[in-house]
Amino acid sequence: MAAAQRVLLRPVTVGLVLQSLLLLVLFLLGSCLHPAAAFPKGCYSSEEEGLKTFRCSNARLTEVPKDIPNDTNKLYLDSNQIPFLPRDAFRDLPLLLELDLSHNAIASVESGAFRGLAEHLHSLDLSSNRLVSLSKDAFSSLKAKVNLSNNPWLCDCRLQELIRAVELAADSSGGIVCDSSAQEEHVGKAFLQVIADTDLCNVYKKTTDIAMLVTMFGWFAMVISYLVYYVRQNQEDARRHLEYLKSLPSKQRRSEESSTISTVV
Repeated sequence: MAAAQRVLLRPVTVGLVLQSLLLLVLFLLGSCLHPAAAFPKGCYSSEEEGLKTFRCSNARLTEVPKDIPNDTNKLYLDSNQIPFLPRDAFRDLPLLLELDLSHNAIASVESGAFRGLAEHLHSLDLSSNRLVSLSKDAFSSLKAKVNLSNNPWLCDCRLQELIRAVELAADSSGGIVCDSSAQEEHVGKAFLQVIADTDLCNVYKKTTDIAMLVTMFGWFAMVISYLVYYVRQNQEDARRHLEYLKSLPSKQRRSEESSTISTVV
């Protein structure tokens, strides 16, 4: 009886062993194919205060990673070497709440770079980059509080429009300083202080209007100069012709004078 039981149990045991081996193989394959394996070196996923966080701080990145988990709530890409943000760079992250891009080399942001983040994103850090000028369209429909401090800004109408289109992060406005400006006295000043005293867009409009007036005056002066030259040239030609006629014999002179007078009339 015991021998019979052993014979019956043997196939079951072998089956369990095979099943265990199969599960182990599947687990190993799953680990190899899991998205985490595709993360750039220095990047890792974690959970902080109940929020799914993806960190790539100081990972020597030169572009925004493409394999970020799409359920990420907080994304840290700070202290890297990312030079620009392309269109739809974060379109697969609909649940993103915080985005840290500080201390990079970002010099340009394409329109639509933050498309898809308008509904949930509430914090965007672009401080300590290389932004000189940026269109307000880059933040179209974005409701996040934005940190734009410590960038080499060109203080002009474009920056004024940008600042008025976004909500600045608390205590970050003082860090938006004019690195360059059409007006030398603005360099080194906090931008909000500058636009409190001067409407740069009105200054730009006045400068444009003056330039148009100068251009129009230049064309008008050229036309007048040409007309004066034309009249004087014709007068000189007529005078020379009359002097020539005076030097002719009287009959021929009268005939030529009549012809000249009729032509002039």
